[in-house]
Amino acid sequence: MTRHGRLTVGTFIVELNTPGIGQILRAGGCEYVLLDLEHSGFGIDTLKRMLRSMQAAEMPTIVPVPSREYHHAASAMDAGAEGIMMPMIGSTKVARELLSYLKYPPEDARGVALQIAHDRYAPGPVLDKLKAANKRTTFLALIETAEGVEHAEEIAALKGVDALWVGHFDLTVSMALPGRFDHAEFVAAVNCIAYACRTHKESLGRIVPNSEAGAQLFRQGFDFICHSADAWMLQQAMRRARDPLRAACTGERKWGGG
Repeated sequence: MTRHGRLTVGTFIVELNTPGIGQILRAGGCEYVLLDLEHSGFGIDTLKRMLRSMQAAEMPTIVPVPSREYHHAASAMDAGAEGIMMPMIGSTKVARELLSYLKYPPEDARGVALQIAHDRYAPGPVLDKLKAANKRTTFLALIETAEGVEHAEEIAALKGVDALWVGHFDLTVSMALPGRFDHAEFVAAVNCIAYACRTHKESLGRIVPNSEAGAQLFRQGFDFICHSADAWMLQQAMRRARDPLRAACTGERKWGGG
């Protein structure tokens, strides 16, 4: 799903769980989605339904889970998530433990459940199915603390880590710089994460509010760009339509007719 150096553009789903959302995004050129469980309020039943829609649209789907607990990662994987993003990863020790949740034996210790949603309920030789599941499983390490920045290069070097993701708001808070994205210390922290990804040929991701910000970040080394989110894009589209319409309809209305 992630390929270092190649721009990949997706979006964030935090609100709209319509069955057609995967097809809508695919038709719009979206290449992947982050289907959020951390902040959206979606539960496992909603996730399972939405992942079937994403499968039908052939839309790669990464699920940011709400904690670093095994059951959150395992449930999302069993439901059919192709990738998992786990929060507040600050050390290689934590990253290694989380990786062990995602891969089946003999690679790691994920509990085995076959012929369910993640393998599309299909039968087959057990070893082949375990190997196929391990191959398609993607792990994104969410770097959103000062500790994570300090250990970014070690985390990027771990086998099984497919990309680093900058949680920019939480990172500024962790650095006692809430919302100060232009502060020199925050800029230096992001550069440190970008260097780690370049060194180990890992993709680097972040959510952006618009294409201009995305292009700037691409020049800094971000290649896994998440453009906005469903709720925010709908708001922005409504404003872009409403404001010129109101501007064009100023003045007294003149009624026609006899």
